[in-house]
Amino acid sequence: MALQPSLRSTIIAGAHDAPHTLDIFLDYVCPFSAKISLAIDSVLKPLVDVGGLYYGKVKVIMRLQVQPWHATSTYTHEAGLAVVRAAPEKFWAFSLALFKQQTEFFDGPASNMTALQIREKLASIAAQVITEEQVAVFKDLLKVKPTPNGGIGVTDDLKYTIKFARQNGVHVSPTALWDGLIANQVSSSWGEKEWSEFLAKNVVV
Repeated sequence: MALQPSLRSTIIAGAHDAPHTLDIFLDYVCPFSAKISLAIDSVLKPLVDVGGLYYGKVKVIMRLQVQPWHATSTYTHEAGLAVVRAAPEKFWAFSLALFKQQTEFFDGPASNMTALQIREKLASIAAQVITEEQVAVFKDLLKVKPTPNGGIGVTDDLKYTIKFARQNGVHVSPTALWDGLIANQVSSSWGEKEWSEFLAKNVVV
């Protein structure tokens, strides 16, 4: 699938020029997305990264899936996109760190937090995996622009991710696309057996 050049670091596994593409739409505030992120890291990445059986054949793209029924979803995805800009090589590490702390951004715990407090908490998570200098850039990208409704430094990237999901009919997370077509069989409960069988069946190069 096509990918905006500035978002190349959302290719989280496999060779960037691999012929097969697995897009996985995840929401940082979705428990099922957090669950599948563990399988992506421990099972899928070893299969498609250097040394894996499918290296050079499959690349995996994490597509950011804002789900507005989760009140903080937009803020968390803005943070992910800010890391893409500030420290692209740390995008997946940040994503894993945020998934591990996602409950702090659930509706209840976040209900009394302001937008500035939410972004400051996200910055503290980013600081676990990126440098102080990169955190400064991260924070700057999340500052509200001086115009009344101008968004922040990654608003255009956020619009792209949302438009991409909408045009492909993606409504919930996790959703997977294999070479551009929705693969409804992919589940957050999959482990090594299911992922290995899926790749064995679908990789044809």
